[in-house]
Amino acid sequence: MAMSADPPGGTPEDTGGGDEEFRADEYRSVVFDEDFVRAARLQEFSAQERMGEHARAVRSRSIWSGGGGTAGSRGGFGGAARQGRIIVLCIALALAAAVYMGLRNPYVAPVGGRAEALSSTIIPLAPSEPVQGGRPADLYAKSQAAQYRVGAAGITLPALRRTPHFTEEQVLAALNVAKDYLVQSSLDPDVLSGAASRPVRVLLNPDQLQQFDQSMLTPAGDGRHALTGWLVRFDPGTAVVADTQVRVSGTLVVEEAGPDVLEVTSDHTFVYAVRPATGQPVVVDGASLFTVRRELRLRFGRDDLTARRVELVSAYVMAGPQDCAADPAQGFRPLLAGAGAPSVGPRPRDPEPTGPAPRTSGLCGVLAPTATPDQGVSPAP
Repeated sequence: MAMSADPPGGTPEDTGGGDEEFRADEYRSVVFDEDFVRAARLQEFSAQERMGEHARAVRSRSIWSGGGGTAGSRGGFGGAARQGRIIVLCIALALAAAVYMGLRNPYVAPVGGRAEALSSTIIPLAPSEPVQGGRPADLYAKSQAAQYRVGAAGITLPALRRTPHFTEEQVLAALNVAKDYLVQSSLDPDVLSGAASRPVRVLLNPDQLQQFDQSMLTPAGDGRHALTGWLVRFDPGTAVVADTQVRVSGTLVVEEAGPDVLEVTSDHTFVYAVRPATGQPVVVDGASLFTVRRELRLRFGRDDLTARRVELVSAYVMAGPQDCAADPAQGFRPLLAGAGAPSVGPRPRDPEPTGPAPRTSGLCGVLAPTATPDQGVSPAP
């Protein structure tokens, strides 16, 4: 006899256990625990809330809500949502603080990050006696320049020693760039004549290019924009170089100016044979000597060593014979062979490298007789 719960004739074949068994298999992986219910996007209103007019049966949950969880369910979805909100808020606050601090406190480059402006002092030296003329070789032989080397050979490097923060190779790199700068700014014929300035410009730190360009275009004796602070140039309307065999003597000294900065001090005297730019010479073979002493302070950061460039920090220059009334910032105007000596002037100064360069007040001096050719000495055969 069939049970009342069974269909007449018994259970049909091939039913696989009926709907109950099918539904049990379908939902076996779904667990309707407390966390699952709390995480549902829909939440049923309470009976009291549903008594209101036009009240809805359910409301949507936002992930920003607490989900009404209890203290015992913080590890579920509600707790994770709160942690997510806290993380997002912290990130937003951090970004806002970073933007605010960036606006209120803009980045300031560290000391030594940017190149300093060049500070230059140019002192013309008037002759103490008439300017002697003659052939360049004879003039050199009768002057202190007879002992000097010719051209770049006169710019010798000191013995190499590493410093506390720089290797010998880095020290050598600084000295080589310093020598290149001296050669290009003091010996290049195109630079001396005013035909070019690029050979000097390409060696400078980019931070100094604007100052350099202004000095070339509108030179001024303001201690910042003297053309002759950067390089040696003769006024093309006054004099030209009569002999390319410039005599040179001096020293290079390298030391650290900081853990990341090398500083090279150059103290060199250059003796040029010049002649008038136009017209007939005043005397036969009317060349004369013009002496320039340049004391330069050159600085190198680690980036400068890699890029083979230099920061020219200061230039102290004495040059003569010149008329003190002429402005040497725009270019040197030598007093040529046969020019007379001024009647009065400051005390004599010797631009030869026989001691520390004087730094007394005044922007004019008198060229000492020891810096001119000795008329009592016969030229070398």
